[in-house]
Amino acid sequence: MGKDVIIACDFASREQVFSFLDKFEGRKPFVKIGMELFYAEGPSIVREIKARGHKIFLDLKLHDIPNTVEKAMRVLSNLDVDMVNCHAAGTTAMLQGALKGLTRADGTRPMLIAVTQLTSTDQASMEKDLLIEKPIADVVMHYAKVAKEAGLDGVVCSPLEAEKVHANCGKDFVTVTPGVRFADGEKGDQKRVMTPSEARKIGSDYIVVGRPITQAEDPVAAYERCVKEFVGE
Repeated sequence: MGKDVIIACDFASREQVFSFLDKFEGRKPFVKIGMELFYAEGPSIVREIKARGHKIFLDLKLHDIPNTVEKAMRVLSNLDVDMVNCHAAGTTAMLQGALKGLTRADGTRPMLIAVTQLTSTDQASMEKDLLIEKPIADVVMHYAKVAKEAGLDGVVCSPLEAEKVHANCGKDFVTVTPGVRFADGEKGDQKRVMTPSEARKIGSDYIVVGRPITQAEDPVAAYERCVKEFVGE
């Protein structure tokens, strides 16, 4: 499995996202479509971006009762995306329902990953707001093991946790890591961060990069820098 950089296309409209993607002139970066763009434009935006030749990570973080998530995943499976996710906190039954709904009649399906803890969450907020008093690293590892046992392909986790996830769940268990920033960039609202080159060294399989690319003065150059640091091209 090759490493890849996924651009978080957190835009509010199709005009904004296509204005951004048009800058790449022939290159087809892997893109993430999150809640903002999906809720603004609906499923049609997924089909349009897919028709342009991009791989798509549909980042909607489903978290509901197992039956609802299963049915929702059945719908999302028809959009021909490459990766989707749900919250590991939804329990094993929900994760298994997601997997069942996502799997098509011919046995094919997009990659399914689980969110462990958001990269904006730190130990203090987890204890205060969620009443989870275990060390955050232990919580992430437990959620990763639950996801693996439920049959999922991997997890979304901080790059700080990717190496340990592989150690506990195997090298083929995929780690998708947001919270990546250039060494000379701003952290924004992310609290658990790492540079692209550091993420490569500790074994992240995919990194998700948003503002350091989308808000750069030259987004294409920022993307190419990110690919060079992470993939080594």
